[in-house]
Amino acid sequence: MRGFLASSIGVTCAAALALPLTLPAVAAPTKAPTKAPVPASAKAQAPDLPGSTQSLPLTPRTRDRTLGAAPEQGLTRDDVQRFSLVGVIWDNPDTELRGRVQVRARATGTGEWSGWQDVDTHNEDHGADPGTAERASGHVHGSTAPLWVGDSDGVDVRVRADETARRTVVGNVEEQSSPLPTGLHLELVDPGAAEAPLAGARAATGRAAAVPLAATEIPALSKEATERELVALGGKAQPYIGPRPRIVTRRGWGADERLREKGFVYTKKVKAVFVHHTASGNNYRCSQAPSVIRGIYRYHVESSGWRDIGYNFLVDKCGTIYEGRAGGVAKAVLGAHTLGFNTDSMGIAVLGTFGSAKPSSAAVTAIARLAAWKLGLYGVNPRGKTYLKSAGGNLYRKGKNVRLNVISGHRDGFATECPGRQLYGKLGSARSTSARFQGR
Repeated sequence: MRGFLASSIGVTCAAALALPLTLPAVAAPTKAPTKAPVPASAKAQAPDLPGSTQSLPLTPRTRDRTLGAAPEQGLTRDDVQRFSLVGVIWDNPDTELRGRVQVRARATGTGEWSGWQDVDTHNEDHGADPGTAERASGHVHGSTAPLWVGDSDGVDVRVRADETARRTVVGNVEEQSSPLPTGLHLELVDPGAAEAPLAGARAATGRAAAVPLAATEIPALSKEATERELVALGGKAQPYIGPRPRIVTRRGWGADERLREKGFVYTKKVKAVFVHHTASGNNYRCSQAPSVIRGIYRYHVESSGWRDIGYNFLVDKCGTIYEGRAGGVAKAVLGAHTLGFNTDSMGIAVLGTFGSAKPSSAAVTAIARLAAWKLGLYGVNPRGKTYLKSAGGNLYRKGKNVRLNVISGHRDGFATECPGRQLYGKLGSARSTSARFQGR
């Protein structure tokens, strides 16, 4: 068996992969440490870290004479540091931004301004479950989805409140209210370059998913090799398991492990997969996908205040699979992707926006391959149904046992547009393909 591991994984990877691919009998939840809030004014420092985040307060542009409040806020700057990803945050994560956020950016080098682009404001459906240490850390913000705009050095943003957000009716009395959340800031994220080989050494000693320091990917295996490896590494033999797909590691996409919280949080098993889109736009090349992920990672941690990137895995338009939240690609890592249903599930996010744009067939196939392998480790049928207990949300009350497809869309657990109409429509095909990969 040692000979098999050496030949199928490679001599340098075999020993290190043994730990992440070992499945614990019971992976009990562990409490994550918390950290002090990071002041908005301090987010662009730490020059030793690759990348940066500029946090700029928005200012009123017009005022509503009736309410005495600003129904529009914005900012125009042509003197900012270079950035590639933008988003808007505000103080209270429980406050909804009921309005429209639009951004345009000036391309570095050419000086040309883009047209106005809408930023998805309905991002409250992503994040840690209510009552968890991550949610109660004290530094989580309300936030829009991040938007990838490419290398830019100028920005113009406008946030306009909906008319319905300006007045609310309680009983039979119309009340005046502030139309926009307090503490609106524009976040400009420079994803930076990938780390130098020795810059993230803590990742190799502190991560349950650690592969050798220089390894940038976990190689694919055939179905038969995957079955033999599972047994060799101490797992229970499963009658149906999909071939392990190639997975680009956090090292591979250039995660700076100093940004996230130390330690990991696990649940008991993986019973379901929730499919998402990042709502970050489709204007990226596959070669830029690692930069997009680094930008989302920094936005989730530094801007939104999460302990790590929220998704367990990400997939680009070319079908490449990337490791997301740290803790072990084969383990039941607690994510922050489907509010109310993060326990005993995993989140796969496709880079892009799929309300009207169709996802690539490569991306849909990658979802199926990844689900077949990961669900197979836990003996779960991708075409089946399962029950998850809600931790609270806008569709299901806290404590309700909800029957869901094993491969579900985000909108199945929360009233949201995610993963977009076009991607959601492909989930039936993903279920069938995933089951076929498992040999069902």
